[in-house]
Amino acid sequence: MTLALYDTMAREKRTFVPKDPSRVTMYVCGPTVYNYAHIGNARPVVVFDVLFRLLRRLYGEDSVVYAANVTDVDDKINKKAAEEGVPIDTITDRYLSIYNEDMAVLGALRPTEQPRATQTMDAIVAMIGRLVQNGAAYAAEGHVLFNTQAYADYGKLSRQPMDDMIAGARVDVAPYKQHPADFVLWKPSKENEPVWESPWGAGRPGWHIECSAMIEQSLGLPIDIHGGGIDLLFPHHENEMAQGLCAGHDHSVGYANYWMHNGFLNFGDEKMSKSVGNVVLVHELVKQAPGEALRWALLVGHYRAPLEWTGELIEQSKKALDRLYGAVQDANRFLGDTASAPEAKGYDAGINPDTQRFMAALNDDLNTPAAFAALFELADRLRLAIRDGAEGEARYHRQVLLEAANLIGFLAGDPEAWFQGGVDEGMKDRIDGLIAQRIEARAAKDWAAADRIRDELTSLNVEVMDGPTGATWRIKEPS
Repeated sequence: MTLALYDTMAREKRTFVPKDPSRVTMYVCGPTVYNYAHIGNARPVVVFDVLFRLLRRLYGEDSVVYAANVTDVDDKINKKAAEEGVPIDTITDRYLSIYNEDMAVLGALRPTEQPRATQTMDAIVAMIGRLVQNGAAYAAEGHVLFNTQAYADYGKLSRQPMDDMIAGARVDVAPYKQHPADFVLWKPSKENEPVWESPWGAGRPGWHIECSAMIEQSLGLPIDIHGGGIDLLFPHHENEMAQGLCAGHDHSVGYANYWMHNGFLNFGDEKMSKSVGNVVLVHELVKQAPGEALRWALLVGHYRAPLEWTGELIEQSKKALDRLYGAVQDANRFLGDTASAPEAKGYDAGINPDTQRFMAALNDDLNTPAAFAALFELADRLRLAIRDGAEGEARYHRQVLLEAANLIGFLAGDPEAWFQGGVDEGMKDRIDGLIAQRIEARAAKDWAAADRIRDELTSLNVEVMDGPTGATWRIKEPS
């Protein structure tokens, strides 16, 4: 079973063939750390986390190097530090820590490397120097600009006409430009901004050059996969590739063998964006809903398609996970044990016939909607084994379901904890006692007492779920 990925450069799905199977490289544009991340920022994190997990399964955990950068040099960072009257690294360290914690709640594994622009400054200055030396960049009035006319394939990735690319670069229009599409590699720092020395004067880098230098230093060129949101296709990725190749690398070999872009996450009729002000912060959402439910919601549509973010989407995602966790909970009770992680008995989801549909979906350009459908099918097989009283089959199907779900970051928790929503021990004892009383009342056919107990549970915001292995319960979400 081969992995096929949609390559933005080729505009088609291509069989994935790494340049070196013992060192598969992936780079994804990471956060600018000046504030809390919104859920739109989290979509590429979760999407490429699924790919990271899949690549580790296919090539081995130690054979995949995943770098996600941190932009810690930026006008917005400078503004935030000035507003709070603190050093810039106070802002960047604070929000990077929060970002990593929030993404972990969404089930995202930490990237292998997390390079920071401020820690790559020597490499940035060195790359700019090579670009100047190669005639692909020029100094003007304290700035250094990339010469887009020096790269014949400029526009090849985004396939935009030059007029559109010039329009997209107008934020940097200046009289010292040789061509309107040229963009800044180095610029003078303003008062109270961070500053670094360079052959062209004290200043700081432009945004695009940071990623090129971090990729070169962390992974080396060419890399296997470059990922990010579709909004980065132009100008960021177009510029990144141009300057990266012109800094002394073989154009025929290329910059990234596969370019991957996730679609927008929309809120209402618009793309979610801090500049528009229609953002929903991950830091707040993880206090209101389980991280797994948010992760499921981000993957419920194909990663390349736009996704509309709504409260209903989160609720539907919780119910989907209820169904899967419920199957595992029933199996645990039926088998009289627990299994919250895959059992290591030579089982391999990649070759097991019962998970071929699941793996085929993932290998088909990360088709998570189809993979989710396959998980439900596995859960149904587990429930059927429980219904038939087949202990061996139930144990096997539980293992299969957990292995598949764990691969993409689900069902890693305890089913009881999932349904009980962090209720303290005192309340758990009270609820369990009421459920036991209700079971006794139902066994005695005292329906009035059973209804009275159920009403008391309802008043505690508890939903009782009667299943083939007995009653379970969960805390209902506030309406």
